Amino acid sequence: MMNAPLPHGAARAQSGCEIDDVRTDGQTVRRSDGQTDVLTFGRTYGHEEDVMQMRSLGDSGPVVSALGLGAMGMSGAYGAVDRSESIATVHAALEAGVTLIDTGDFYAMGHNELLLAEALRGRDRDSYRLSVKFGMLVGPDQQFVGRDGRPEAVKNALAHSLTRLGVEYIDVYRPARLDPAVPIEETVGAVKEMIDAGYVRHLGLSEVDAATVRRAHAVHPVADLQIEYSLVSRAVEVEVLPTLRELGIGLTAYGVLSRGLISGHWAAGQSPGPGDFRGVHPRFSSGNVEHNLGLVEALRRVAEAKGCTVAQLAIAWVAAQGEDIVPLVGARTRERLAEALPALEVELTADDLAEIEKAVPMGAARGDRYPSAFMADLGVGN
Repeated sequence: MMNAPLPHGAARAQSGCEIDDVRTDGQTVRRSDGQTDVLTFGRTYGHEEDVMQMRSLGDSGPVVSALGLGAMGMSGAYGAVDRSESIATVHAALEAGVTLIDTGDFYAMGHNELLLAEALRGRDRDSYRLSVKFGMLVGPDQQFVGRDGRPEAVKNALAHSLTRLGVEYIDVYRPARLDPAVPIEETVGAVKEMIDAGYVRHLGLSEVDAATVRRAHAVHPVADLQIEYSLVSRAVEVEVLPTLRELGIGLTAYGVLSRGLISGHWAAGQSPGPGDFRGVHPRFSSGNVEHNLGLVEALRRVAEAKGCTVAQLAIAWVAAQGEDIVPLVGARTRERLAEALPALEVELTADDLAEIEKAVPMGAARGDRYPSAFMADLGVGN
């Protein structure tokens, strides 16, 4: 069940670490493990007495908002975007208490980082946490051409990200995909060097299997693994999630709405626009999308009975899988952000979870979660 909202001016570190002290200005939080975090509070959906719930990225990571903002869609991954609206959405997220913002240096070849730099300009650096992925190689035609996890490449990529973002450090730095030509120990060893030098605060991983998590964690404590996790992508539950919990590593879940497929807004017969990645996505292809939208309609009936939207129910389901999980929402507009935020207030009982499972059983979706050329790069399947 989701935690109830805390009183105004209070916070909760939802990691097993109790918060020992909150300064009266609502900024500094001291955890029972001795670490200090600086937080920004806000309203989740417009009620002055509500504050953003907080969760910890594992035993070694920072305390962040219980809902994070994924910025990839603001750089054209799903078609045309409005730059001013993207920036306004980032601002709205920060005002609502969202502190975790996720990006990648390869999102439109640095465009996303530059966008965030503009959106975050003038903000207190302690009021937000930046998660940055690196290591994906992209050609001038915007096609992926490989991965680079060499230590020298890690440091070079970091230098570019720091410059584009206009910051002195990255909160969580992570390889976007495993480079099969470079042992993970060498890649994360380079990140560790950058942590020791003060350019990075925490090590993260993305889309790797349980064995790789263990190898990386042996070099330096991993704060969190970022991986796709939703009602229609649950392979992480088999081996990876238990491993994370054994090692005290958090999970940031992207794709919680399966790129809009289970948002309740995608309609039968709808076609992705120019430049929209979903145009080549198996789950949106003819024959698959009709079946998958049938699952959404079953989910809609549960949502209506619960008094929330389909999107809110899908996000709430991910959040309810454990307080060590932080869902990322890829809202590109203030309207979609405003819909997503109240998901944290949706309390799911055991009966609710059972009804959701009936509506969307594990493995019920048709189509892979990525095109076939990308599936081999993933640590787990669908």
